[in-house]
Order: sequence, then structure tokens, then C-alpha cells
Amino acid sequence: MPTFAAVDIGSNSVRLKISRLSAHRLVEIHEDREVTRLGESVFRSGFLSPEAIALTVKVLRRFHRACQRYGADSVRAVATSALRDARNSRAFLEWVRSATGWSVEIISGLEEARLIHLGLTSTLRVNSCPVLMMDLGGGSCELTVSRKGHIEQTVSLPLGAVRLTNDFVHHDPPRKSEIRQLRGLIAREVGRIAPRIIHAKPKVVIATSGTAEALATVCHTLYRNKSQRGMTVTHLQMRKIAKMLTRLTVDERRKIHGIGVRRAEIIIAGAAVFAELLDRCKLNGFRFSPLGLRDGLLAQMAADFDHATRSGRQIESERQESIRAALEHYHVDEEHAVRVRDTVLQLVKTLRRVHRLPYEYNEWISAAAMLCEVGDYVNRNGRHRHTYYIISHSEILGYTPQQRRLIAAIARYLGKSRPSPGDSPIQSLSPSDQKNIPKASLLLRLASALNLGRSGALKKFRVRIHSTSVELVLVPKPPLSVDLELWAVEKERAYFREVFGCDFAALAAAA
Repeated sequence: MPTFAAVDIGSNSVRLKISRLSAHRLVEIHEDREVTRLGESVFRSGFLSPEAIALTVKVLRRFHRACQRYGADSVRAVATSALRDARNSRAFLEWVRSATGWSVEIISGLEEARLIHLGLTSTLRVNSCPVLMMDLGGGSCELTVSRKGHIEQTVSLPLGAVRLTNDFVHHDPPRKSEIRQLRGLIAREVGRIAPRIIHAKPKVVIATSGTAEALATVCHTLYRNKSQRGMTVTHLQMRKIAKMLTRLTVDERRKIHGIGVRRAEIIIAGAAVFAELLDRCKLNGFRFSPLGLRDGLLAQMAADFDHATRSGRQIESERQESIRAALEHYHVDEEHAVRVRDTVLQLVKTLRRVHRLPYEYNEWISAAAMLCEVGDYVNRNGRHRHTYYIISHSEILGYTPQQRRLIAAIARYLGKSRPSPGDSPIQSLSPSDQKNIPKASLLLRLASALNLGRSGALKKFRVRIHSTSVELVLVPKPPLSVDLELWAVEKERAYFREVFGCDFAALAAAA
């Protein structure tokens, strides 16, 4: 039973969750969190402060010891808004690597929203009606509209509670002018996306994060209503709570059950965001869920290990839909892309004794086959470089940033160039992946060659593996010829020998 650990380095707090995969399900075994305010100085000066870095690294060392104590087989650490904005983020990443050995990923706001959505849908039962998911962190607010467990749209707004507090709240309690300015900025940002949320007509609204939990607890304490479900807040209640908090000093806010010592400093801004969202998006209220980004990270790790998990099925569906959307956006011939994909997967299967690639490469090679022509949309000249850039930088849902870089590298080398250790697409990968890219890319080159004519001339092919050579027999579809495909495959003979260390020959057979 593998054990996974997820570390969420947020702008306000750092969180750890460790779970064990048992019978295709994740079972939580440890959780920890601490407020470090890593993003506080970033939103003022653009730099992480030495004090915040030191405190955060100290907490991460504690998390590292917990991961060792519980025997975590895999740890994934991600950072969000504060690290996205900080001009000295590289120094922080190196400090964390030195202290823990972890390579922290700085994920985009859309990737953050996707993982939060995955964390919720992999655990909660959602019906067919539209669901709005709101996650308010220290530096940003992620909104996701989901239907039947699938993302319809997602947006990241710069409306984090720490960010807004630093920008607008300078007195205790805040002055009326500060509150007006705060609400004005929130109204502007929410107003840009409100029509899209209203049009989606969400029937269920789920809020995550510590601020949502604090507000739901305050609501439950102040407005005990037996007919109302546990951690829910209505539109009217949220408006009253937001107004009440602006009149209190920070010491008075700290005494309210559910807010806490550190949360009291930023709760006014957080409450203002939720009140504005409910008001402008015409929402009846929200329900708090303790699930969040770390749960999405765990679900992603579990799915990569075991495709039979609920999250595995969810991610597979996300990947297929996202790839189809990319093909449509970049005007790629989907029928041809599917033929190349089916061909390369057959090559992967029949040549497994030769290439010995890890099983998960089936997924990366399949995606690369579908997306390898997206660069044509930019320009035929340098199209393979364009392909790499599009795949590695696009928000193709269902894949982590590292997985997208891996897929992009496989698709990159379909022209005259060959993978080289000095290439930037290769240097960004792990040592094991650097060794596997030439093999995976060559298999895709062969599949592209077998479909070069785009006429469907190839009926099928057979692979014969001998002790020192591999023979590829092409069977044409009468009355068509595979001469062009045979020529293209033959061009890869020398490179095949270089990569796999054995001879390679291709010939045409009678139908």
C-alpha cells in the first residue's frame, strides 16, 4: 500500500496531508498546517521576506520529518500565488531543496483550480447540476464551474485575503474609506466574471480554504438554525457577517469562535470577497468543505499510481476532453491524429522487449501523438519548436506541469533534430526521463512515418523481433501503395540502431 504526501505552500499558510492508498481509495493518516504569511511581504514589495522564508522552511522541515515517520513513498510539494509573484522565488526553492530535498513546483492559478476541483470531485458525490467551487487563499481566489464532475470553466482572481489586507486595511478597525476602496476593487474583479457565473446557473456552491471555514463557523455560532445544514452560509448571513467584522478591532475579532489569532488579521478582506461573490453572482450562499488543494495533489498521485481509483477515471476523462479541445483550437486533423496515436501504441506494445519503457509512457506517448501537430497553427517553419512550447505552456487539463513538459519533449523531436542532453527541453526532465525521451520520440517518429501519406494506405503492419534485428512489414490497403511510408520508415534505420542498439529493416508485403 503506497503512501503519498501532499504539501501546499500557500500565501497565508502551509499545509501537509499524508494518505495511504488502500483498495483503490485514499485513507488519511496525518495532517498538519501552520500560518507563515509567506506572501505578506510579496504583496507589498514583490519579494519574500527573510523572516517568512525562514519560518516556512522551518515548518517544511517538520513536515519532512513527518513524511519520513509515516513512510511516505512519494511527496509532491507545490507553491501558489506568493511564489508566482515573488521576484526572489528561486532563492526560496533552493533553500527548500537544501533543507528537505523536495523540488517545489510553482503552479499556475488554473492548475491550482483544477487540483482543487479534483480534490473535491474525487471525494464528494456531485449530481448533474452545475456546481461552483470557490477557493479563497492568501493571494488569489480560484473559481471553478463544474458539471457532472467535469470542469466547464475556471478563473483565478487576484483577490487573496492577505493581498487585499496589505493593500487596503491600514487601521484598526478599518476606516470607512478603506472599506469602500476594498469593496471597489473586489467589485471590479468579480464584475468581470460575474456574467459567466450567472449564465452557468450553479445550484450548489462549495467554498474551501481556512477563511471559508472561519466564516462558516462564525455563521454557525451566530445563527444557529436547525433547518440549515452544518457548515453553510446564506447570502444574507454573509452580508451581515462582513458588515459586523468591519466594526470590530482585531482583538475583538480574535475572540470570536472560529476565527483564531492569525485569521483575525485578514478575515475582513476575506469576508468582503465572499459577500461580493454571493451578491454579484446572484448566489444563495455557500457550503464549506475541508477538502482542497492538497486533496487534489493526493488524488493526482493516487491516479498516476493506480488508474482504477475514482480520481484516475476523472483525470482520464479530463485528459481526453482537454486534448480534443486543443485539437479543435489549433485546427489539427483529429482523424489523422487518432491514426498516429493508434499506430504508436501498437508499436509500443509490439516493441516492448526492445524499448523497455515504463508502462506510464503509454500515456505520455499517446498524448504526444495526438498533439504533435499543434505547432503548425503558429507556423510550418519551426513547427516542432512551436509544438513543444504550446504543449509545455498550455493549460491542458489532467496533466501536471512536469507531465506536460515530458509530453512536449516527446513531440518535439519529429523533424531533423535529435534529443541532446544540452537541449533545454531535455534538461528540464529527470535523469531517467532524459534517457527515455529518445526511445519514446523514435517510436512516435516511426508512427508518423507510417502515416505520412495521410491517405490511410497502411492496412496494418507486423513486427518481427530477431536476436540482433527488428523487421517491420507494411501491409498496404488495396489498391493503394505504401511506397511513401516505406521510404519514410527506412530513413529512421540509422537512428533506430543508435537508440536501441540493433538493426532495423522495413519492407512492404502483399495485401
